Amino acid sequence: MASPMRNLLTDLDRYVQSFRVFLERSTEHQSMQGFVERHLPDVIASIGNGKSTINVLSVGSGAGEMDLQILSKIRARYPGATINNDVIEPSADQISKYKERVAQASDLENIKFAWHKETADEYESRMNAEKKTKKWDFIHMIQMLYYVKDIPATIRYFHSLLDSQAKLLIILVSGKSGWETLWKKYGSSFPLEDLCSYVSSGDLPRMLDSAGLKYQLYELPSHLDITSCFTEGDKDGELLLDFLTETIDFAKTAPPELKRQVMEELRKPGCSEIRDGKVFFNNSQGVIVVEP
Repeated sequence: MASPMRNLLTDLDRYVQSFRVFLERSTEHQSMQGFVERHLPDVIASIGNGKSTINVLSVGSGAGEMDLQILSKIRARYPGATINNDVIEPSADQISKYKERVAQASDLENIKFAWHKETADEYESRMNAEKKTKKWDFIHMIQMLYYVKDIPATIRYFHSLLDSQAKLLIILVSGKSGWETLWKKYGSSFPLEDLCSYVSSGDLPRMLDSAGLKYQLYELPSHLDITSCFTEGDKDGELLLDFLTETIDFAKTAPPELKRQVMEELRKPGCSEIRDGKVFFNNSQGVIVVEP
């Protein structure tokens, strides 16, 4: 019998909804902001040396929250330079939120934005069709490698676009996170439909080593409050479950036995810790900075 479970990416609006609840309930962006404050200045210290224009490519930008923080650090390091920031993002809704954010920001002089409503794979195909190989000074791919067809090939392609002093920044869930426990155990039961695959920062060294690339790794602790997932019928809890399993309406469409096992797993120490009656999922991230 065909499973009624469907991949969350087949409904981009629901995906964005569930992602927003995830951001509200998690310390994801705070963890990344900590990295941007503490480590990014060193990472970008020489990307624009001797340049009047710095080209930045943001792959899978969402609504631009992290982009604007990254850009402010680049601008602070190279105050006189013009920054061209190209954005690749498949969700029209996220792009319009990004544009609103740019319209409301006051400190973006010298930064030019171009938005492309497409996936990373579509961008690569379009560049190849147009026979273009523009070089970039900084490329970042934050939480998006799950959604490409061929992860090592995508990394190799974007790495090939780096200029001589450039850097490629990749952020993924950590190999030590609750995602790793949940997806290594149950990923094969979730409806991937060829739209996504599970990968963590723990998988990248093997791929980067075999491509002969140099890199640094950082771990960012982060947690996600999933307490509402255990309240039957809680709207936000259901959206969070969708996000954790990449499944539309997991609470209603998953086979009862799978749902029971996943809900049990989510409370276990390999995934979460229970504090003051709340369940906090281990949402730690891995950051990989790849050299040109």
